[in-house]
Amino acid sequence: MANVSVYNMDGQEVGKMDLSDEIFAADIKENLVHQAVVLHLANMRQGTQKAKTRSEVSGGGKKPWRQKGTGHARQGSTRSPQWTHGGVVFAPVPRSYTFKMNQKEKRAALKSVLTSKLNDNDLIVLDKLAFEAPRTKDMVKVLESLKAGKAYVVIDKTDKNVYLSARNIPEMMLSTAGTLCLYDMLKYKKLILTQDAVKTIEEVFA
Repeated sequence: MANVSVYNMDGQEVGKMDLSDEIFAADIKENLVHQAVVLHLANMRQGTQKAKTRSEVSGGGKKPWRQKGTGHARQGSTRSPQWTHGGVVFAPVPRSYTFKMNQKEKRAALKSVLTSKLNDNDLIVLDKLAFEAPRTKDMVKVLESLKAGKAYVVIDKTDKNVYLSARNIPEMMLSTAGTLCLYDMLKYKKLILTQDAVKTIEEVFA
């Protein structure tokens, strides 16, 4: 069972915590992590691009000139793709790029990333994260104390003061344990979890 240091908001070590091997010492399955990232990016695509085919552009109902005797190449319509203002060949149409991963694969991918963060010493556990009032400076001070830099911060449940303190910091992302995003965990260098968030993750993903 992995054992990690627990820090307070001033960056001081205040204890130790055991982590579940099922979550933080899982087999790292890079293929599933890659698939989960592709899934996330695909689901973010709007899929609203559209261009008109030759059947949709205006004009061109009449043959522009007779078939033979003009010296021109034969043409059947001014809506053909080679004409200016003609239709587009294989034009893109609105579509959905989404696909699915089953729940077991998603959990395996998430466990792989959590294990990887721990192995790379990019996982920081906080005893708690709470503010008496919303102040961005207070959140910045916490990140500086932990030497976190670009960080993905996970708390147990929504806290208004923490949310308001963190929302204007471009180098961090705040999330709750129930809405973990694998893509964001990879995007940010450090992963900061509160002790309560760790317990929730172990309960939900065990």
